[in-house]
Formats: sequence, C-alpha cells, structure tokens
Amino acid sequence: MPASARHPQLSVPESRPSGSSPAGRIIRVSVGNFLEMYDFMVFGYYAAAIGRAFFPNQSEYASLMLALMTFGTGYLMRPLGAMVLGAYIDRHGRRKGLLLTLSLMAVGTLSVGCMPGYRTLGLIAPLLVVAGRLVQGLSAGVEIGGVSVYLAEIAPPGRKGFYVSWQSGSQQVAVVFAALLGILLASTLAPARMTAWGWRIPLLVGCLLVPFLFVLRSSLAETGEFLARQHRPTAPEVWRTVAQNWRLVILGMMLTITTTVTFYLITAYMPTYGTSVLHLSTKQSMLVTLCAGFSNFFWLPVMGSLSDRIGRRPLLAVFASLALLTAYPALAWLVASPSFGRLLAVALWFSTIFGSYNGAMVVFLTEIMPARVRASGFSLAYSLAAGIFGGFTPAISTYLIHRTGNPAMPGAWMAMAGAMGLAATILLRPSLFRKGALGELAE
Repeated sequence: MPASARHPQLSVPESRPSGSSPAGRIIRVSVGNFLEMYDFMVFGYYAAAIGRAFFPNQSEYASLMLALMTFGTGYLMRPLGAMVLGAYIDRHGRRKGLLLTLSLMAVGTLSVGCMPGYRTLGLIAPLLVVAGRLVQGLSAGVEIGGVSVYLAEIAPPGRKGFYVSWQSGSQQVAVVFAALLGILLASTLAPARMTAWGWRIPLLVGCLLVPFLFVLRSSLAETGEFLARQHRPTAPEVWRTVAQNWRLVILGMMLTITTTVTFYLITAYMPTYGTSVLHLSTKQSMLVTLCAGFSNFFWLPVMGSLSDRIGRRPLLAVFASLALLTAYPALAWLVASPSFGRLLAVALWFSTIFGSYNGAMVVFLTEIMPARVRASGFSLAYSLAAGIFGGFTPAISTYLIHRTGNPAMPGAWMAMAGAMGLAATILLRPSLFRKGALGELAE
C-alpha cells in the first residue's frame, strides 16, 4: 500500500513533466548526483596521496588525518547550503536549483584536480583545496535533497519509493566508475607514480565530464507539482517554517545517520581501511569497493520498490537493528584474520544493510517534510547527518583505531548509527503524523 494511502495527510498531487520518458528524466536529474559522489569517492580513495601532496608531514598518520579532515570539511558547509540553496529551490524551482548546484560542484572538482601541490605553492595550496571543498560542500548540502524531491514529485502514484531510490542509485554508478578507474590505474601505474601524480587522473576525468553532465541536466523540465503551487515562499518564510519543524528535522537527521555512516564506511573509507589497516593490496581493496557499489545498485531499487508495497517503517526498523547488532561483530571477525574474502563478505553484508535501509529512508524523508519547504527541510536533515556524522566517518574511524589500537572500532561507529536510525524510526510513529504533533507536517 503506498505511503500516501497509509497517511492521507502526506498525499500530494502527482504530476509529471511532459515530453520525456521516465528513464530519461531520472537520468538527467541524477547526473549531478553522480558528479558529487564521484568526486567525494575519489578524494576518499586517494586520501593518503592527497595528504602527501597538500599536507606533507613526517608522520604518515598526521598527513592522512589532515587529508581526511579536509574531506570532512566539505560536510561542514552542507547545513548552510541546505538552508540557502534549499530556500532558492523551494522559491524558484527544482530545475534552476539543480543547475546551480551542478555548477558549484564543478568548482570543487577543479580546485583539487588542477591545484599544484604544497611544494609548488606552499601554504596557499592546502588553503585553496579546503576552499574548494567548502564550495562543493555548499552545493552538496542541497543536491541530494533537490534530486530526491524532484524524483518524488514526478513519480506516479504508488511508485515513489522506486523512483526516489535512483537518487542513491546514481551515487552507486559513481562508486563503481571510480573503483573501476582505480583498479585500472593500480594495474598500470607503479605505486610511486600513483603517489606523485596518478591520483590526479580520476579528478581530471571528473572535470572532463562536467560539460556533458551540464548539457544533460539543462534539458530538465520543472516538476508539475511545483508549477501548480500557487504560493512560493520567500527565503525568510522557508527558514521560519523549517525552524517551526525543528523536531522533525532532528528526527530526520537521526534517521539519516544510519545511511550516511554506513555508506561512507563501505565506499569512501574502504580502500584506505583495506590498505592502511588490513594491509591488503590496493587492487584488492578497490575490487571490494567495486563489488559493494554493484551490490548497493542492486538493493536500492529493489528495496525502494518493496517499501512501496509494505511501507517504509518495517524496512527501516529491521535494517537499523541489523546495523546496531552486527556491525562490530562483523568487523571483529574480519580483523581476526584479514583476507580479501572476509573483507568482501563484510562489505557485501554492510551493503545489504545500507541499500535496504536507504531504499526506504530517502523517500520516507521526502514524505514527512512540509510540502512548501520540502527541499529545504529534507536537505537540512540530510546535511546535518552527513556533516556531523557521515562525512567524518573516514577520519573518525582512523582516529578510533589509532586511539584504541582496535581495528574493529569502525564497527562500533556504525552500530551507533544504527541505534540512532532505530530510535528515529520508533519516534516517527504514525500517531505523530497529524498537524501539530511535530510541527506543520506535509501538506
């Protein structure tokens, strides 16, 4: 039974832009999401080499941590991007906002790929890299929300879960593409060359993709639901409505933490974990990440579609519980006897949890937000989860291992995320879906 049927107050008029197939609309709206995730994945994959280039230090740990903290700084801008750019999207339309976010993401990609290293520019180099990451974080703060809302608004009745799942699906294409490129480079370039300049190749490839992706997204049509809306709130109105729904934003953030932590653990951090902690080869670690990307791509639409049939909350409760109960034991089993086979098994299990949870979570988050500030509310909740928890997962995992000497500690971090998601699922019970229970809910 569709979510709108179970919660009538969440229902909205369904409409679709004309002149394009459903698959074409999904692809065009998702291409920017691909670029965002591709660049973030590449930065995570080559964090050690980027650290040596821009943050040279006698301590390998310090150099790596500086690179991973730079990776995380982009997430600090996400809440600001959610509020500023989210208000723009809710005021001026989904299409205009998504073109703006793609342009800003391109700036971040160019800033790292084309920037000379510390030995050439000195302190200016790492400062400019951080600035580029901040610009990209500003864009990323609303990109996922804008794409998710667009897909939800063009979806036919009873198919929102399936449609919105392709927001995350496009990210998995980026994971797979980046991992394939990483495997190719590891097979053709010596480690010394990869450290010296080879890590720039994937970033430059991302730069070359920007014009093509911009052409695709520029052909988007505005959603019928947004065009039919008579009142389009100003930025102060958007911010006031979001502030009135602060409880809902916090619960949405808690709901999203399971997604962001698990995703960045099995994608952005996995290559570094496999090589630096488990001492497996770069090719083996990249291959595991590649398989996790394929697995994510499979589970997301399957579970998104299943959530259309059985509801969002059962899937959220089951897989948040599995994250809580199995994350640490799984990593403890892995580190007891590290191998490619065990790393692959754990990554695929975590992928199953992520894809199944996220397939229901993203569409659920679009449904519980007030319609007139849907992009802003969604983006703020998601950005807080990504900025405070998900984006710093590689750095926090590295710190926990260094501090405790226990290589399985990232599992404890993922278990915490599962506990947050389970708590939010319980608190967002159906009895709260009435006006006034959590603020002004979906109109």
